[in-house]
Order: sequence, then C-alpha cells, then structure tokens
Amino acid sequence: MNHAQPKKVLVAVAWPYAQGSLHLGHMAGAYLPSDIFARFRRSVGDDVLMVSGSDIHGTPITVKADDLGWTPQELVDKYHPEFLTYWKDLDIDWDLFTSTGTDTHKAVVQDFFLTLLENGHLYRDTSEQYFDETAERFLPDRYVEGTCPHCGYVDARGDQCDNCGRTLDPVDLINPRSKLSGATPVMRETEHFYWKLSAFNEPMAEWLSSLKGWRRHVVNFAVGMVDDGLHDRAFTRDLTWGVPLPVDDLGDGKSIYVWWEALMGYVSAAQEWSQIQGRPDAWKQWWHDPDAETYYFIGKDNIPFHAVYWPALIMGHGGLNLPTDVPANQYVTFGGQKASKSRGVGRPLGWYLDRFESDALRYALARSFPESNDTDLTDVEIARRINEELVATWGNLVNRVVSMTNRYFDGVVPEPGPLTDADQVILAGRGETLNDVSDLIYSVKLRSGIARAMEGASEANAYLSDMVPWSTAKTDMERTGTTLWVALQLIASNAIALWPYLPDTSSRVLSALGAPEFDRAPEWESPDVISGTKLADLGPLFAKVDLDTLT
Repeated sequence: MNHAQPKKVLVAVAWPYAQGSLHLGHMAGAYLPSDIFARFRRSVGDDVLMVSGSDIHGTPITVKADDLGWTPQELVDKYHPEFLTYWKDLDIDWDLFTSTGTDTHKAVVQDFFLTLLENGHLYRDTSEQYFDETAERFLPDRYVEGTCPHCGYVDARGDQCDNCGRTLDPVDLINPRSKLSGATPVMRETEHFYWKLSAFNEPMAEWLSSLKGWRRHVVNFAVGMVDDGLHDRAFTRDLTWGVPLPVDDLGDGKSIYVWWEALMGYVSAAQEWSQIQGRPDAWKQWWHDPDAETYYFIGKDNIPFHAVYWPALIMGHGGLNLPTDVPANQYVTFGGQKASKSRGVGRPLGWYLDRFESDALRYALARSFPESNDTDLTDVEIARRINEELVATWGNLVNRVVSMTNRYFDGVVPEPGPLTDADQVILAGRGETLNDVSDLIYSVKLRSGIARAMEGASEANAYLSDMVPWSTAKTDMERTGTTLWVALQLIASNAIALWPYLPDTSSRVLSALGAPEFDRAPEWESPDVISGTKLADLGPLFAKVDLDTLT
C-alpha cells in the first residue's frame, strides 16, 4: 500500500466538548489513534496537518455551566487548558489544537452558512419546539431528555441516544422532560433555517457505494441511515451561546446548530494554522487538492455526523475534499459500561497520567484499541500489558543487549565477523517487519500494527536465545560481537516500527544507538548502527507497574 509520491494528509480529529475531564475512552477512541497515524505518515514523507480543538459552544456547555452556576466561558476556561496538559503528557503531536471560539472559526462558519444559502440548500420554516413554561425558554436538543423510541433507554437526549447511538429530534422522545426544571415541556412555534438534507439522499448513496477499505461498521451505519431516507434538519437553534447567524432574518437569540458548526471546524482550524504560519492560503493544499487525503478519527457515536452529515454538507458547499476514510473506533467500556465523563463511568485521564509512564500507557491502549468491537478495559489489564509484554519483551530486549555491549565491549558497538545464515535471515526480517507495520498503519489497523511491531521484538529475543552471547563471551568474542552487532541493528529497526506508538522511548533508543537526528519524525527505514559508535547511557526503558500502588 506504500505510495512513492508524498501526499498532503489531513488528520481531522473529533472536537471534545470543553465541559469535563477526558477519560481513557476518549484517548483510545480518537486522540491516540490519530497521533499514531499522523506520526507514521510523517515518517514516510507525507505532509501531515493534524488539527482539532475544544468544542466550546452548544448545549453540552450551557447545561454543565448551568449545573455549576457558572458562565459558559468560565467552564471553557477551566477545561480547555486541561486538555492542553493531556496532549503534552501523552505526547499527542498536534499541528494545531484550537477552539471553536476563534474569530477565524466564526468567519468560516458564517461563510459556510452563506454559501449553503446561496446554493439553495437552506430555507426558512416555522416549526414547533419544546418550551419550558417553568423556565420560560425554548429548550435546545440537550435540554430535553426522555426515553429513546428505538431502544427504550430512559436517559436519551434530544439529539442522540447514548445507548444505541441513534440521532434523534426532541419530539422523538417518549415521556420528554426538561433538563432545566424537570417539567414536561410544551410545544410552541419558532422559526429557523432548515437544511435540505433530503436532497442529498441519492448523491450520498452513490458516494457511499464507491467507498473501499472503510471499516464495515462505519459503512453499514451510514448506508443504513441513507437507506432509511435522509430528512431535512434544522440548521439553527434558539441559543445565544454559539456562532450567530450572518443574516438577521430570524431576529435575535439564534445560533447555528453546534453539530454543523463544529464539523466546519476542520476547515477553520486548517485556515487558522495557515494564518499562524504566515501562509494564509496554505490550507487549500489539504482541502482543494484532489490528491490530498483526509482521515477523520472519531468514536462510533460520531459516525452519523462524519460519515453522512459532513459529507453531505461538503457536497452542498462544493469545492472541498470528501473524506478519504472515517476510521471510527467502537467504545472502550469499563465494567461493561461505555466510558462517559458526563455519567462518571471510567476514571479521569489525569488519574492514569499520574500513575503510568506516557509510552507505557500509550502501549496498553494501542494494544486494546476498539477498532471492530467494544473493548472492556481494566486497570489490571493495563498493568498486565505493560509488565508482561512491554517490559518483558521490548524493554528487556533493549536492556539486555545494551548491558552486554557495555559489559563485553565497553559500550562500543562491536565490529561484526562473518555473518551466518541465521544472522542474514534475521537481518532481512527487519524490512519485512517495517513493511508489514507500514501496510497495517496505512490501512488504519493500528492495533494489528503494534502487535506486528512487537513480533519483531520477540523475534529478536528468540535470536538472542539461540545465539547465547552470554555463553559465547567465555570462548568466542568475535561471535559474541557479531551477535550483539546484529541485535543492535534489530533494536534500531524495531524502534522505528514502534516509534509512532512509543515516541519518547523509541527516540531515546535511536539516539543512544547513534541513529540520525530528526525533527518531528524519523525516516521509515532501518537505520544502520555503526561499529565503533559509543552507546549513550540509556537506562531501563520502562518501570514495572505495581498493582498495589494503583489506588
């Protein structure tokens, strides 16, 4: 699957609501997979732009702020900086992590609205919407809760059911209630702009039928929605905390619906990055070039918005690239329940970052990515992955080889003697490992990619066991030097294969072995460890996790 010509690759990542701490489900669902993919694509020479930001608008923010007695901005000011510490602590390498509160975002969203309006895809209409007579205000989607008509979940929201993932309108709910007062809301007339989504049924069906290589659950969900028939959707809301309309047709108190607005953030973030670089038109290379690729990393609850609504919006706008892939992950569950910051299921991410090394946590999550099925995660399983796999296989390999090189050759990479067939076979396997990992990451099979990289480490350990350099050191130092020289080549190559997953420790290994320095990404090839190189002090790569301390 490798391509010879470098490509422009836009890695677009779900925008987290700035209304609560994130958890491991968020990291495993969208943020760590996107970082791994972006790091790899940089290593193979692609020009990657990875963007996202805090979603600061809409009812999720106002609901939480109301609960706390805060203003929405006070809530954003608490959680946006917290998100920035997550990225630093977990080595998530953004080109730009911004927010939907910027002037650039407002301008892009309003221009998008006007383009849709000019293209005839928006119209005004009056409809009935729930109104809370106790609170004396119209209720946006998330201020209405009730029973899902599809699965019977009693705490479904007016925009989506967290249990079955279906998108909803508040009127769909059975036994609706106001989140503000708990009262049963009543219907009142209100005027809004509506999006002619129904006009995109056929174009969307045709586009979805052309897709190749997408995850089955993503395509099936999107095709099911289109087969059921797309319906016109309200494009505005009775809400002031959002991007205001660029027209005054409806009067005050109206904002562009946060879901459509947030999707446009992928364009506004690219434009903002371009402005920061002093190249205001650079973003067009990722959005207008037909050879550019765009990947959307999200959780499965966002599939409707990224695999159906956003492509339809792009079609309505015109001139922008449709998604190359939407590799949505399934859910990480804790004790069988979906991780949820709003419902308190799953520990906050900060708890894990205080107790686990960054690369160790990245490893355990990557080995458990819910790419095709929900994955239940426990602290015990995270610790087991780190201790029995990462420490015992990769960490032990590096420690043994470096320690023996220090012991037998004063820390200097030895000169190899004649290579045996076994030496040549294992050295040839370096390229196979890199090619296999490369193909898997290109296909966004990241869980299989790290498993294949760890197979390379296991093969190197098996080679050491066969060559027994600790024994040959008593009788044949040339053979011992050759074995360690080969092992160091294997370690350097395997550090490249693991680098997208474990950037901190892999960079330390490459540096200690004298590999070429790099800026954001090493080249995706096996580096040569040169005889005569003095190994830098490395120390243990990982610490074993003591389960008794995880309290």
